[in-house]
Amino acid sequence: MSDPDAQDPEESVREAVERSRSGAPAVGSVVRDRFSSDEVFQRIVAAADEEITAGSRELFFSALAGGFAITITFMLYVSMKTSTGSDPILSALLYPLGFIYIIIGGYQLYTENTLPPVALTLERLASIPALLRNWIVVLAGNFTGGAMGAAALAFGGVLSADAGMVAAGIAQEGVATAWWSLFSKAAFAGLIVAGVVWVEYAARDTISRLVVVYLAFLAIPLGGLYHSVVSFTEMIYLVLLGDLAVTVGLVEFVLPVLLGNTVGGVVLVTVVNYFQTTEERLASARFEGAERQLSVSEWLLGGLAGRSYVPLLDPEDAPAVHDSGSYRILVPILNPRTETDLVRLACTLASQREDAVVTPVHIVQTPAGGRGYDTKQRQQIVDESTKLLDELEAVADEYEVAYESSTVVSQRSFETLFEVARRHQADQVVMQWGDNRVWGAGKAGGSLSDLTRELPCDFLVLKNRGFDPSRILLPTEGGLNCELSAEVATTLQSAVGAELSLLHVVDGQHEREAGEQFLADWAREHDLESATQTVDDTGDVETAIAREARAHSLVVIGATERGLLSRLVHDSLNLSVIDEMECSVLLTERATQRSFTERLFGRR
Repeated sequence: MSDPDAQDPEESVREAVERSRSGAPAVGSVVRDRFSSDEVFQRIVAAADEEITAGSRELFFSALAGGFAITITFMLYVSMKTSTGSDPILSALLYPLGFIYIIIGGYQLYTENTLPPVALTLERLASIPALLRNWIVVLAGNFTGGAMGAAALAFGGVLSADAGMVAAGIAQEGVATAWWSLFSKAAFAGLIVAGVVWVEYAARDTISRLVVVYLAFLAIPLGGLYHSVVSFTEMIYLVLLGDLAVTVGLVEFVLPVLLGNTVGGVVLVTVVNYFQTTEERLASARFEGAERQLSVSEWLLGGLAGRSYVPLLDPEDAPAVHDSGSYRILVPILNPRTETDLVRLACTLASQREDAVVTPVHIVQTPAGGRGYDTKQRQQIVDESTKLLDELEAVADEYEVAYESSTVVSQRSFETLFEVARRHQADQVVMQWGDNRVWGAGKAGGSLSDLTRELPCDFLVLKNRGFDPSRILLPTEGGLNCELSAEVATTLQSAVGAELSLLHVVDGQHEREAGEQFLADWAREHDLESATQTVDDTGDVETAIAREARAHSLVVIGATERGLLSRLVHDSLNLSVIDEMECSVLLTERATQRSFTERLFGRR
């Protein structure tokens, strides 16, 4: 007999086709060629998820292209106005072309960005600082592109003499318009643009989107309305001609238009469309129904108060907060059958603490390009994972340490690792390094770079070639990460009676005495006086480590000032000696917190 619960293959294929990778619907559930307001909102949130996680570089250059495309709108409007004798209808016929390039082509436009990211912010899935960062980067890119386009029009001989006079007249008319009138007209323009975004996500084909964009943006010149990026381009054109001061143009022309566009897009459309969706919109937007919103402080302050963004796909069904009195070692694994050594390392470290808890987390990545797993499939995955993780509990029993396992199903496995570490309030993460590891599923974009520059806890990354901590080599140059390596080595020595050797490399024989003194002092400070101490005066760190590693079963290396995880993500960890050694290697990196300057400029 066939299983009544088995899913029909045709139904599975149809569901895969009818859902995007993020889970957003590709067809309506009631009427297939029409989306409900909840389904439109769901599609917008899926798009916002991509925007809010994009790196600043990607956002800026996409916005730069969008700003330059606005120049096409300005140029065509001026040219048509000149050739048609300023006929109000004929001169506006090609005005929407630049906007068509931007929206159909997927470029970033500030007024378009008033809708998708705001939807996430209203749901408290993105913080206000994250929203503002998105707006500022996009606006900067749009204005830069618009300024470049204005310069090309002013000095490139693109416009005829008559068209140049018309262009200057259009800009002067805007500057001469009253502040409140500019704001009001811009608010209506913001309503139109943000409304286009909502309707665009309700459309299912490019032709429909093309018609919507064309008709909507045709209304701006016909209605005498103002768009902030177009207005900025007009203002810069007039400034380059020497007929306007920048400050006057910004304050009396661009600023009221910018504020009007923002208010029109956010208040008149975004909020109204948000509240017309049902009370289940969060479950609809989350696709799994998990209530994992930002706290009020996180929503207001972003990363300064904790998280600034909640990933779209839920990495865990419920937040896991442990007793603050315990020391939690998190072990992210991809295959419980082959990563026993990783759990064994964590249990060895935990065995030397009375309050330690080992927490293996099986991270199951959803297939790339698919819609993810439905509820039944997820439950089957979790059930099978639970069985495998229960088998690993025998390792914890050997060391008599507390053991709590869980399973996470997620698309962004690397980001999920950090999310889980924060939710479990982990003190230490023990993970494995190699091909197809957790970070292999990610992309080394801006969000990952930010994650790896601010670690929530200590990280130990194992290059496993058969876990054997009986003979440990610890190279040191001092610093926080070497201190962490010393702590790990001391713990392993206490747990298994390991033999410890210290290695310090100096540049030349003349530095040997100072190197020996440094190593002796460092060993004493870290309770490692019993360890064998070796000073190498060749100046070649990698060769020295490779030579000494031959007599050891495990090498523990602290990260350099450039970091460890950030270099693994970008595949820029230039330690070829690690691949050449035959023994296991354990890389360590201390938890980090970035200063305000580092947050601002994105540097370590």
